[in-house]
Amino acid sequence: MNNTVKYLIPAYDINMGGIMLKQALPTNNVRQVDPFLLLHHGEIKYKKNARALHQGIGPHPHRGFTPVTFIIDGEIHHRDSRGNNQIAKKGEVQWMHAGAGIVHSERPSQNLMDRNGTNEIIQLWVNSPASKKMREPKYQYITEEEIPLFSSEDEQISNKLIAGDYDELKGKIETESDLLMIWGTANGKGSQSYHIPKGFNTMIYVIKGQLKITDFGIVEKENLAIFEEDTEHIKVSVDSSSSFLVLSGAPLNEKVAQQGPFVMNSETELLEAMRDYQMGKMGVLIEE
Repeated sequence: MNNTVKYLIPAYDINMGGIMLKQALPTNNVRQVDPFLLLHHGEIKYKKNARALHQGIGPHPHRGFTPVTFIIDGEIHHRDSRGNNQIAKKGEVQWMHAGAGIVHSERPSQNLMDRNGTNEIIQLWVNSPASKKMREPKYQYITEEEIPLFSSEDEQISNKLIAGDYDELKGKIETESDLLMIWGTANGKGSQSYHIPKGFNTMIYVIKGQLKITDFGIVEKENLAIFEEDTEHIKVSVDSSSSFLVLSGAPLNEKVAQQGPFVMNSETELLEAMRDYQMGKMGVLIEE
């Protein structure tokens, strides 16, 4: 099947602890696009003359899924209770399988603060299969230079393979389920056909500019296009500079029980997650 868009969702404003973000998923009508649970798009400005350590998102726990952060612009400083301490820059991705539990923070780098910069990020939550929810947490980061690339035939669209396999390319990220994630950037007029693995659920989020999906039409920036379940081929075209994410994954088809930063399969498991966090079993993050 070809290019059938089932939903077109404009990202809407939400206030997350004083930080204004755009949320494209979930909505009242679309709770998830299995295995994808949440998509936030934020352009975050910071207070001048304040330390980076007091800005951004402070220590908080996760269990049972993978938060993925795409750095569209700026620098994000990740710290976690397992000792990871990493700054990711524009064009890079941070991938953290929370597994059995981890505490992390997402701050601007001090360097970004010193030059009064802003961060623009996309955060995507990817559910983990029940069999892997209680695995040891794992943090992964790849520099922009290490990300596999491929171009459209007209060479106008450059594609970063963030996760999964595409043609002869293999993504560097180790995933908990079968995924295909591509970060496309167009500099001018061009088109690209993407083939999607059979049975995967697929969506495209437009970060900047706009694109046209063949047999559907224009998708403006900050909109999420969700495809019919049987879509195996998508063709997009652009007239000017734009960037977008192709997000595709094999559905888990498992019950989702979610409470804030914990995503499990039952209410009992959620209560256990809260208890384990309160008992310190997810570790402690002391920022320096």
